[in-house]
Amino acid sequence: MLRQQDVGHRVVVRRIVGVSGDRPLYTDALGELVDLSETDLTLATDKGTLRVPLRDVHRAKRVPPARRPHAAAVIALELAADAAWPAPTRATLGSWLLRAAGNWTGRANSALAVGDPDRPLEAAIDAVERWYLEHGQRPLINAPMPLAAPVNAMLDERGWTARPLTLVQTAPLAPILATTGAADLPPVDLADSPGDDWFTMVAAHKGDLPPVAVRILTGVPEKVFAHVRDADGELIAVARGAITGPDRWLGISLLQTVPAARRRGLGRHVVRGLAQWAAQHRATRAYLQVEERNTAAVALYGRLGFSTHHTYLTREAPSGGPPGEA
Repeated sequence: MLRQQDVGHRVVVRRIVGVSGDRPLYTDALGELVDLSETDLTLATDKGTLRVPLRDVHRAKRVPPARRPHAAAVIALELAADAAWPAPTRATLGSWLLRAAGNWTGRANSALAVGDPDRPLEAAIDAVERWYLEHGQRPLINAPMPLAAPVNAMLDERGWTARPLTLVQTAPLAPILATTGAADLPPVDLADSPGDDWFTMVAAHKGDLPPVAVRILTGVPEKVFAHVRDADGELIAVARGAITGPDRWLGISLLQTVPAARRRGLGRHVVRGLAQWAAQHRATRAYLQVEERNTAAVALYGRLGFSTHHTYLTREAPSGGPPGEA
């Protein structure tokens, strides 16, 4: 049977799905174990999230991982993503990064647990807790998987909870640039700074944007803000692109479409516009971060050629300060 140490690893689960006569019927599920409670286990599979009651599990075991990027590639991409979402308050713990931004987004307010914290793991988590409490925030740790599996196992022992699994997906720009959209879509306007209505549209999704949010969104040297307007000049789609890291990754974030304009291909249209801009600035690959449970977005990105590079869990201390914003 599986244990907490298996969370974040690839497993196969044989479960009972029915009975034929006096014989049970089984089916197998393969995926990444993202949660294991006293009553259920949860897998991230190629087809989505699968929650299985433990009473239905016949057998379960860890299996060799699918082909995954090397640890160095995961770390390099996580550092590029950090540079694209720069928290203003920062410190280091060995190779770990401590980041705070007034609780605006988990990405900017969590310790990035990659590399060596230069001390035993339990002492590193103690130091993270102290640092965030000193800054008046609940301690959060961003744990890329399976690279940070030991971190997750230790956090489980300490009673830390986990936010929904996030997929870090990547794609080469070439297939994105090769996509075509509806001819009647309005152009994607790419600006060096966002308009007031761009901020308003993002705030409708992310909540109020404090000054620190504006600082994060505009504080990257190579960034662009996509605006798409209808015939009346009303904003109907937005996104942000940023190029960071030695490998010049294009990071795509805050892709949004107003409800009345959905199902017209605007998301693909905007991503292609950002890819064109990035290609002109010597980028060749793009990444984005999306919650695994957001099946509509995952499906859209899959059609554009994105696949999961790695995943991460944002872990939250059981107590010790005000909760951070998601």
